[in-house]
Amino acid sequence: MNRILRTLPLFVALFLFSAVASVSTGWAAEQKNLILATTTSTQDSGLLDVLIPIFEKQTGYFVKTISVGSGQAMKMGEKGEADVLLVHSPDAEKKFMADGFGVNRKLVMHNDFIVLGPANDPARIRGAMTAADAIKAIARANALWLSRGDNSGTHAKEKGLFKAAGINPEGQKWFQQTGLGMGETLNVAAEKKGYLLADRGTYLALNKKAHLGLNIMVQGEPKLLNIYHVIEVNPAKWPKVNNAGARAFADFMVSKKTQEIISTFGKKEFGSPLFFPDAGKKPESLGL
Repeated sequence: MNRILRTLPLFVALFLFSAVASVSTGWAAEQKNLILATTTSTQDSGLLDVLIPIFEKQTGYFVKTISVGSGQAMKMGEKGEADVLLVHSPDAEKKFMADGFGVNRKLVMHNDFIVLGPANDPARIRGAMTAADAIKAIARANALWLSRGDNSGTHAKEKGLFKAAGINPEGQKWFQQTGLGMGETLNVAAEKKGYLLADRGTYLALNKKAHLGLNIMVQGEPKLLNIYHVIEVNPAKWPKVNNAGARAFADFMVSKKTQEIISTFGKKEFGSPLFFPDAGKKPESLGL
């Protein structure tokens, strides 16, 4: 009996040590997981398929990528459901920051939006000077327009272009909303032979895999610039977010090596990169 009593403290100590070690190990594993909420274009274009493995190898973090529209990504940030965001909706981003949901917003890269349409171009918009002019012609012709309708950065840009054209498309038979991401909406437009707004990177990447039968109708307008920022979710609002991981990812995205990868991504396949690196540039140089 005395022997059992003498050994009992040892068993208790071992049990407590095991429990603490288990909790510590679980916490460490949790801190190595990083939730990235990002726009669908960075995923659909294939860029993240290149960058994420490099980041994980360099840092030891495990990234869970949630590919949604920029609006949905920021909603996740507002709720503390993501650690870091990679988005392309500047006006919504500014509000996100002003409301205190994000910290350390950094300019990463840009590409541009393009207006696409079927080869037979029923609205005769090919070569229009502006996207607004093209939209007016599409409305006059009652030609099918496919909208993502998902509160994404692309959807926000589209709404701005319709407003500039003085067109309210809601309720019009020629205006259909998919509620889908960029890649899926491109496929719907290809199937239905409709017009749409898309980012160049996703269009080129998907068109190479399976010819979509959609041609570039309008491009090159300054209003069609598509700018991406990385934003850390504010740990003061959500203490459980992985702020160290978010900062590591943000630093990785604007690092010299990553910016060099961005500058060449897609160049071999398409003759031009799908994105252009912008880290360190003044926002004013991009019209922000």
